[in-house]
Order: sequence, then structure tokens, then C-alpha cells
Amino acid sequence: MAVKKAQMMPTFAYEGIDRKGAKLKGELPARNMALAKVTLRKQGITIKTIREKRKNILEGLMKKKVSTTDITIFTRQLATMMKAGVPLVQSFEIVAEGLENPSMREVVLGIKGEVEGGNTFAGALRKYPQYFDKLFCSLVESGEQSGALETMLDRVAIYKEKSELLKQKIKKAMKYPAAVVVVALIVTIILMVKVVPVFQDLFSSFGADLPAFTKMVVNMSEWMQKYWFILIIAIGFMIAGFMEAKKRSKKFRDFLDKAALKAPIFGDLIYKSIIARFSRTLATTFAAGVPLIDALESTAGATNNCVYEEAVMKIREDVSTGQQLQFAMRVTNRFPSMAVQMVAIGEESGSLEDMLDKVATYFENEVDNAVDGLTSMMEPLIMAVLGVLVGGLVIAMYLPIFQMGSVV
Repeated sequence: MAVKKAQMMPTFAYEGIDRKGAKLKGELPARNMALAKVTLRKQGITIKTIREKRKNILEGLMKKKVSTTDITIFTRQLATMMKAGVPLVQSFEIVAEGLENPSMREVVLGIKGEVEGGNTFAGALRKYPQYFDKLFCSLVESGEQSGALETMLDRVAIYKEKSELLKQKIKKAMKYPAAVVVVALIVTIILMVKVVPVFQDLFSSFGADLPAFTKMVVNMSEWMQKYWFILIIAIGFMIAGFMEAKKRSKKFRDFLDKAALKAPIFGDLIYKSIIARFSRTLATTFAAGVPLIDALESTAGATNNCVYEEAVMKIREDVSTGQQLQFAMRVTNRFPSMAVQMVAIGEESGSLEDMLDKVATYFENEVDNAVDGLTSMMEPLIMAVLGVLVGGLVIAMYLPIFQMGSVV
């Protein structure tokens, strides 16, 4: 219900006069007309006209979505404003004006309206659970309760920036080979549908038996010419089925998480990124004054992998019974010895968050190096795959011509 309310919050267009007598007009997201009027009066605006803005269906369909990058930019800008001594509500206004994404601007103004209406900042964020997760809201709430919101926002901003950077590195490693494979398939289909039939007409005039390899390619070409639309529909259904199964089935998601860790090339990269996320999230929440048991619960979800989510929840159970974090981590056999030893040093010296931060930085650098190494390694491999696909088709088409040349 909270998601629907946030998405369906109406926008009111108004015209009025400010405290200095200057005319102004603008838009304000609010739950209803009465709350919009109260908010404007608190800002010292004398309302002349106010009306609910009608939503354009086409505009709603074309509206740019709020991305994690937008949330990261918002957090960093708000943290900067707060550290500069700008009041919270005024910070919302300044940040909203500088945002390029209209959807994100609407969210920020909606949060501003909630805060002006008497809600806490964390409570306003919880109105938008599709954009701000439990961890984000909990950290902001800790900052409000401790009276150090600007410091907490800075920590959250650093956390979001590091997490987003890590995510971009993983995407970079995945996108390159995926894009090349897609291009290779498209080129192969074009050759099979457009180029092979030209050679097929030439071969039919020979009157001789074609080599087995050429026959196979010609038969595949004939099938694709007749049923290319079935192939496209089948690929579309496979992609849609995969996405739907991933969305609806927890067993399927768990299977993918386990398979990802065992993947021959990408498994090690995913493993290092999980350790980096675990360390970064736990360091941020623990430094924010969140109790270790609660911090581990938040960290479990941040790993984004069922195997490590179960492992972290097991660590949480062990820690709640009085066991040290380092021993609980070692028992799971899921964490590298370096990370466990750093945690042990942190527990003994009383600087756990610093040690966890160092572990996170180390594994983030490892991910960066792994992505660079993977990219350089994949280039010759991809060229070899393209060579086999395209070169195989070329050889299949020229084999009959070579045979005729040898006979002559």
C-alpha cells in the first residue's frame, strides 16, 4: 500500500505571493489539497490560486524512472548541503532544483512535503520503499536520533557511492561479452538468411553432391528462411520466461545465486564483490551505532546472494549467543581468511569498523583488477568465437568451389 500511495501522490499547481511581495508560481506534491495549502502557508506564500494538476497518461508512460544513481546523487548533494549548515527543508529545495530527472525531483519534493507536515526524515523516506530500502531508512533514523544527521548522511552517501561503483564494475564485466555474443548471433542470422541462399542458387547449378558440412549449413539456412519468426518468438518467450521465473520463484533465484558463484570465469568476481558489499555494509551500519546483531540482519540482505544471506544470518545467530564475530565467520567457511583475520584484529583493538572498511576497500580494488583482467582476457576469446562462427560459414560456402577446382 505504501508503494501505491507514493506513486499516486497528486501534484498541485499554485500561484501566489511570497513574504517580499513577489509573484511566484510552481508545483507541489502533497497527499491532498488541504496539506498543500498548509505547506505553502508555512513557507510564507499567500495563495492566489491552487489546483490539482491532471496527469497525462502519455507523459506517465514516457516518464524517466528513478535509478539507484539518482538516489546516490540525491544522498551526496543532501549530505553536502547539511554539512554546509543549510536547514533540512531548504536543502530539499536546493537539491530538487538541481536534479535533471523529473521523477526524482517529484520524490524529493514529496519527502520535503512530508517533513514540513511534521513527519521525520526517516518516516518520509519510508513512504518511498521502492527507492529507499530498510538499511537506508535505519541509518537516517539513527542519525536523527543521535543528533548527527549530517554526519550520518555523509556516511550513507559514501556507502551508496561505493556500492554503485562496485555495481557498475560488475555490469562492465558482464555487458561486454554479452553485447559481442548478441552481435555475433545477429551477424550469423543475417548470413544464414541473406548470404547463404545466394550460394545455394549457385550450388544448385553444379549438379554435384555438396560436402556434408555445406549441406548442414544450407539445411539450417532453409529452415531459418521459413521459420525465422518462430525462432524470434521462441527467443522472446525464453527471455520473458527467464525474467518471470526469476521474479516469482525463490528456488530459481537461489539456483541462479549458487550457479553464479560456481561460474568458471565470473564466479571469482562475484565472490569478491559479495565480500566487498558485506564488509562495506557492516562497517557503515556498525559505525552508525547500530547494534552488531541488527547490523548483521541488514547486511544479510545487502549481499544479494542467498548463499551469503544464509551465512550472515547464521553468523547473527552465533553472535547473539555470545560468540565473537571472527569465530562465527570462520565457522561458515564462506569468508576468506584475510577478512576473518582483519575482523579478529578489529575486535581485539576495538576498531572493528576501521578493519571492515579496510577489507571492503581491499576487495573493491580486487574487483576492479579482476574486471580489467577479465576484459583483456575476453577480447581474444570473443574474437576466436566470432572467427569460428563467421569463418565456419565462409568455409562451408567455399568448400564446393574448392572441390570443383581440385577436380578440374
